[in-house]
Amino acid sequence: MNLLRVRRAAVAALAATALLGGLGAVSASPATAAETSGGAHGEAHRTAHGRTLSDAAASTGRFAGTAVAAGRLDDPTYARIAATQFSSITPENAMKWESVEPERGEFNWTDADRIADFADANEQDLYGHVLVWHSQLPAWLNEGDFSPSDIRTIMTDHIATVAGRYKGRVDRWDVVNEAFNEDGTFRETIFHNAMGEDYIAEAFRAAHRADPDAKLFINDYNTDGLGPKSDATYRLVKKLLAEGVPIHGVGVQGHLVLGQQPEDMKANLQRFADLGLDVVVTELDIRMELPVTRKKLLRQAVEYKAVTDACTAVARCEGITVWGFSDADSWVPGWFEGEGAACPYDEEYEPKPAYYAMKLAYTVAGWKHHLHGRR
Repeated sequence: MNLLRVRRAAVAALAATALLGGLGAVSASPATAAETSGGAHGEAHRTAHGRTLSDAAASTGRFAGTAVAAGRLDDPTYARIAATQFSSITPENAMKWESVEPERGEFNWTDADRIADFADANEQDLYGHVLVWHSQLPAWLNEGDFSPSDIRTIMTDHIATVAGRYKGRVDRWDVVNEAFNEDGTFRETIFHNAMGEDYIAEAFRAAHRADPDAKLFINDYNTDGLGPKSDATYRLVKKLLAEGVPIHGVGVQGHLVLGQQPEDMKANLQRFADLGLDVVVTELDIRMELPVTRKKLLRQAVEYKAVTDACTAVARCEGITVWGFSDADSWVPGWFEGEGAACPYDEEYEPKPAYYAMKLAYTVAGWKHHLHGRR
């Protein structure tokens, strides 16, 4: 890293620290005397603070995750950050249906295998995404003339093949993705049209048969706070649990807009946890209207911190995955005109205040965990 980059990183770190300190979150700079001192106390302090984002998350018993694209792993900078800053990896697109089964019964594992191998090589969790989703389906399935029985067989065969291939390697699967409309009604998909809401239970049972040790999640967007969509998810998972369906967790995606963060995120996560389920923030990014300003970046840092605080306040929140760590690779500008800068790293792969805000939030939670553990 050249001198300019060092200075930029330092400025971002100090800005985030000052901001969070002003909010009462911390009262020390990112690097304190205790961190640089020798001896057992210094080492304990360094461990609690975390040298990387994954270290800081681990101090609270949680993972720090990111979505990755297989082709970007050719970039040494991208690969280094993905390998060192994160303890969980989610394939951004490589495990989606159109990617792995472009023709019926014909599978392409190249990109998915590459990401799985990357996770193995770096001793990271592998978060499988996604087995059943209405989007990014291959043309043969979307445009095919299939009976309801055919759709059921196609779905369960696909799950068996994909989840079965990565049996013992995937820690968590998004089994069903985006099952609801905004008003809490079930989304009409080829799966729902064929089987009704029973397709969800069928998908979870098929995934559990294929990989009994993987944790199985339902995942959706705009379910971060309390509301019709998250209420519908709550009712569904409560029903699935009552029926003995093997569901282990709920993923809230966390595609947020600057200044529009739900204040009841912790309460929402907690109610799922109270059912005995794990919860995860699966696809976090916080987009803003362009151009980027320092004020917006600091506001974004506050909101990344708030999401991290919500997770660390819920014992069964296992971690947070950012949906791509760099603005250079973010999906946001391609979908939301005039918006972007949603990730914790900028387009030059330098940490933004949001990165330091997450790290400091984990650090404070880790300190609290350490102090309570010593009592």
